[in-house]
Amino acid sequence: MCLKASSSLLSLTILLGVSSIVSAVNITRALQKYPEFSTMTELLAKTKLTPIINKRQTITLLALSNDAIGSISGRPEDELKNILMNHVVLDFYDGLKLKAIKDKSTMLTTLYQSTGLGQQQDGFLKCTKTNGKIYFGSAVKGAPQTAEYITTVFRNPFNLSVVQISMPILAPSLGAPVKVPPPSPISSPPAPSPKEAADTPAPGPAEEEGYADSPPGAAPETAPASSPETAPASAPETAPASAPSEDGSPAPSPENAGKKKMAAADEVEPPTSASSTRLSFGGILVLSFVASFAGLI
Repeated sequence: MCLKASSSLLSLTILLGVSSIVSAVNITRALQKYPEFSTMTELLAKTKLTPIINKRQTITLLALSNDAIGSISGRPEDELKNILMNHVVLDFYDGLKLKAIKDKSTMLTTLYQSTGLGQQQDGFLKCTKTNGKIYFGSAVKGAPQTAEYITTVFRNPFNLSVVQISMPILAPSLGAPVKVPPPSPISSPPAPSPKEAADTPAPGPAEEEGYADSPPGAAPETAPASSPETAPASAPETAPASAPSEDGSPAPSPENAGKKKMAAADEVEPPTSASSTRLSFGGILVLSFVASFAGLI
């Protein structure tokens, strides 16, 4: 009977030991897959907070990226330790639970409050929902609520949650405040205007062949640009003056008409010279006849 009781007690001890190992928090193991939080992992180890956190059964770490934690990484070790303890919430919160909060603001207890050093609520945080976004800040009256929830990095339900926030949270009694980082500017390259795109057309195959066939130093010949919107420059502006003839033959061009007029003028001039020749010859005959008649007398 005593042996059975001892065996049962041993089995229960082993079961409780395994259960505690499985459910124990290991913040280093949770963050080692995320190099963007390596600085925070190092600072938790430097301030000897890692073993204290791992002893807890349920926590939520408000994690800061390497860039975000740079604003406090150079502070004295004691001050840095208190600031980091204020980023360890003694409850489980992930993105789903934070978004399901019905109240406009909720008070959260931190690891710093458990040390008994907290004064005027500087060991508490306030979680506020504004315009669909979630912000964290010190619960001290008048403290800014500027640390914005970004995403849930790691979650082991009801034991460990790692939630990323945008900037450190500082209670007024724990150190000088941190400036809110400005939003990153959004810039986009200007798009080319349609006119600029139209002014630089791509060369066609014929132009590329012209460049390839031309000798070095010679400018390639370019074909005249044609556009369906403009009429060709060589098109006549006026119709021919002469209408086609009635027999169906095409109307002569202005050049041919000029040639025909010149030929007609040449044909008219010879009869004029011939008639004058005939008049001169007649005059001579008349004078000869008069002279002969005078000689007879």
